[in-house]
Amino acid sequence: MRSDVVRLFQTLPHPCGYFAERTAQNLVIDPSAPQLPQLYDTAMQRGFRRAGGHVYHPQCQACRACIACRVPVAQFRCDRAQRRCLARNGDLSLSIVPAGYSEEYFSLYQRYLKSRHRDGGMDDAHAEDFSRFLYTTWSPTRFLEFRSGERLVAIAVTDFCANGLSAVYTFFDPDESARGLGTFAILSQIAIARERGLPHVYLGFWIDGHPKMDYKKRYRPLEILDSGAWKTLESA
Repeated sequence: MRSDVVRLFQTLPHPCGYFAERTAQNLVIDPSAPQLPQLYDTAMQRGFRRAGGHVYHPQCQACRACIACRVPVAQFRCDRAQRRCLARNGDLSLSIVPAGYSEEYFSLYQRYLKSRHRDGGMDDAHAEDFSRFLYTTWSPTRFLEFRSGERLVAIAVTDFCANGLSAVYTFFDPDESARGLGTFAILSQIAIARERGLPHVYLGFWIDGHPKMDYKKRYRPLEILDSGAWKTLESA
């Protein structure tokens, strides 16, 4: 008989990736649960996030800085800077392809990490790290390929769920940083969700004022999960 009970695990304290002086813990849905693929969409609506085969939510003892956030697609409108970003990248082609490993993808991934995360523990990635972190056998993951002609300039790792798209991770050519490819990837995900009638694009966690995470509030209106309910950032 199949059990409908799903176990949750609390990780041990580990160094926080956002605040050097803090430790972090996560609440993780049992990665061996056979119903995990079916639970993923509901878990995402409740503020969980996927990394590799793990679906987790920050559960730190003394900190609640990480707040789940999403863009309501129907209400979103580009601001002036975002419209300029769209125009600046109008020469790029976009293809939605199955998630998987290739030497081309991995080379771009390595270059990105060495540029953006030098000496941060991620810049010495191996091929197995690429697959373990970005997708798994059960996840509804696709890669959004952005190319200039034949040259690959960015990959947006995206989960296509019933309730929306989840922007899992984006990596791009560091020599093309002037394009604003991270912004362009999110705008492209919002456009794809709109075309497919999906209500939300999930952006993971927002941290108010953090230099690496506060950019998410530029996508307005932004909804955040506040006391178990989704509210616009302005009203929360």
